[in-house]
Amino acid sequence: MDITGWQHGTVAVNDIDLHYVESGSGPLVLLVHGFPESWYSWRHQIPALAAAGHRVVAIDVRGYGRSSVPTAVEDYRMLRHVADNVALVAALGEREAVVVGHDWGAPIAWASAQLRPDVFTAVAGLSVPFAPSGPTRPSDAFEDMGGEEEFYIAYFQQPGRAEAEISDDVRRWLRGIYWSISGEGMAEQLAAGGPVVGTIAPGGRMDDRFTHPERMPDWLTEEDLDFYVAEFSRSGFTGALHRYRNVDRDWEDLAVWGHAPIRVPSLFIGGELDGPVMWGQRAMARFDRTLPDLRGCHVLPGCGHWVQQERPAEVNELLLGFLAEVRS
Repeated sequence: MDITGWQHGTVAVNDIDLHYVESGSGPLVLLVHGFPESWYSWRHQIPALAAAGHRVVAIDVRGYGRSSVPTAVEDYRMLRHVADNVALVAALGEREAVVVGHDWGAPIAWASAQLRPDVFTAVAGLSVPFAPSGPTRPSDAFEDMGGEEEFYIAYFQQPGRAEAEISDDVRRWLRGIYWSISGEGMAEQLAAGGPVVGTIAPGGRMDDRFTHPERMPDWLTEEDLDFYVAEFSRSGFTGALHRYRNVDRDWEDLAVWGHAPIRVPSLFIGGELDGPVMWGQRAMARFDRTLPDLRGCHVLPGCGHWVQQERPAEVNELLLGFLAEVRS
C-alpha cells in the first residue's frame, strides 16, 4: 500500500506532542488505535474514508510511535486521552468530529463521546463494547476473570513485568499476539481444545500461549510487521502498557458518569472470535440503554480482534454507511 502521499503532522497538546497522519478534506473523522498498534492500523480506512469526502486523521495515541511518551503512570488515565482528542480537534481548526476507536481506542472513543458530545457528535467503537463505569472495581473483576490463572490485564499491572517479556524478542512477540488473537489464530486454539490467549498460568508468560503462523496471513504482511516493530523499537512499550495500569483510576474518575448513556449516534463492530466481544455479551445486551441512538451492532463471522485489518472491506462499508447517515 502506498502511504507516501499522506500528510504527517505533530501538534502540542496538554504538554505532549501528538503525532497524526492526515488525508482528505471535509468533515473530520478521528481514528484512535489500540494496543499494541499505531496510526498504521487504520491504513485501509484512511484512503477509503478520504475518498468519500472526509478529512481523516489517525493519531499515534500518547505513549506510541512518534507521539510523546510521558513517564508517569497517571499520565495515561482516560481523562488525559479524552483531553488529547478534544485539544487535537481544536488544533486542527475544527469544532467537531466523528471519533472511531479500536481496542483501547474504543473506550477512548466511547469516553470522548460520553464526556464531550458537543465535540464528538458521533462515535464508532470496534472490538470493545461500551460499558459504563459500574459498581465493581476493575482490578477485582479481572482477578475473577482469571480464576486460577492470571487475566492478561492483571498481568500487565506491574511496571516492567510485561516489558521484560516483550523485549526478549519484540518481533516474535508482536507476530505472536497479532496471529494468536486473530480469527485464524483463535479458530486454531479453539479447535485444539486448550486454553486460549488471555490468561497466564502461574509463573508463566503471556507469550507461552502464543502460536505462530507458518507464513504471515494475507491481512498482515512482513512489511506491515516491519512497520510495527520499528515503531515500538522507537517508543518502547511502557507508555502503551501504562494505559492498562489506569483501569482503577479511570473507574474512580468516571464514576460520576457511571449511569450516563452515550446519546450521540453510535456504531459497534466486532469479531465473532474476538475476546472482548465474547466477554462483552452483557454489555452488548444493554446497548438499548447505554447507546440509545445505536445505528448498528455488527459482529463479523469468523473475525478476530484486529477487525479493521482482518476485514477492511466490510469495516469500510459499515463505517462509510454510518458516516453518510449521521452527516446527511
